[in-house]
Amino acid sequence: MTILVTGSAGHLGEGLMRVLRDAGRPALGLDIKPSPYTDIVGSITDRDLLKRVFEDVRSVIHTATLHKPHVATHAAQDFIDTNVTGTLCLLEAAMQAQVEAFVFTSTTSTFGCALTPAPTEPAAWITEAVTPIPKNIYGATKLGAEHLCELFSRRRGLPLIILRTSRFFPEEDDTAAIRDRFDTANAQMNELLYRRADLADLVDAHLLALDHAPELGFQRFIASAPTPFAENDLVDLRRNAPEVLWRYFPEARAVYEEKGWSMFDSIDRVYVSRPAMDALGWKPKWDFAAALDKVGRGEDFRSPLARAVGIKGYHDTVFTDGPFPVED
Repeated sequence: MTILVTGSAGHLGEGLMRVLRDAGRPALGLDIKPSPYTDIVGSITDRDLLKRVFEDVRSVIHTATLHKPHVATHAAQDFIDTNVTGTLCLLEAAMQAQVEAFVFTSTTSTFGCALTPAPTEPAAWITEAVTPIPKNIYGATKLGAEHLCELFSRRRGLPLIILRTSRFFPEEDDTAAIRDRFDTANAQMNELLYRRADLADLVDAHLLALDHAPELGFQRFIASAPTPFAENDLVDLRRNAPEVLWRYFPEARAVYEEKGWSMFDSIDRVYVSRPAMDALGWKPKWDFAAALDKVGRGEDFRSPLARAVGIKGYHDTVFTDGPFPVED
């Protein structure tokens, strides 16, 4: 069963292609950029190309996208063309080819304004039941693509799972205040508590989603490292996040002190991935507890796959004031 992986030159696409090739599973990488993991260079909006590609394809993992780092550098129409029209072209080709399963990589950015409660409010407990309120063209077009996926699944019977992934890119934070106060490893380890996942775990989630799509039909899941926090921690997380961290991981205080690290003062949201874990049999290995153990032993807390894929950058241009321009 040949698996089509779109966005094969990107972080997640490359990770998927590496794992699939290592496992000896037939896979085709499609991207507009050439790479060692791209078999076909072309656009997901090229219907003639897709017709030829899908002659041998039995399932799809659609990771190709314009994403948040492109909001200030690309036109809104570019986002619509890639994220919405590109997804539509793939769905149509998949239906024509009668594929067995389709997995769409979405984003927790679809939640948008729902992720940031008022300053006096508790942190937000983000589950699939939260209503998305996109705050930029990235979130709006990914949500639009989700709606197309749901339409094709429910009306035309395409087995399809949407995974709303949290942060997993290794690049430094786009917020200057975070870069100024926290080194990248410190910030990203903090995020594993509530808004980040390791690349290897997300690859596992996508492959499990592909396997389970025929039996599940249409489903939408948040994919993020499992949080140790509970809903009754939300007030304290917004008021004093370090206090909550030391409560759950008292050993973390010494590890952080030795590294010269610190926890964020406040957390505004917590992603809940338990439904994905239960429905897919997903067992993330690279969560905060595992990371703390690694760092305590002086090791890199990222998975070997994440380290192998490494930093790619978001643009051909190198910017002097951050990893990418941030929309005002």
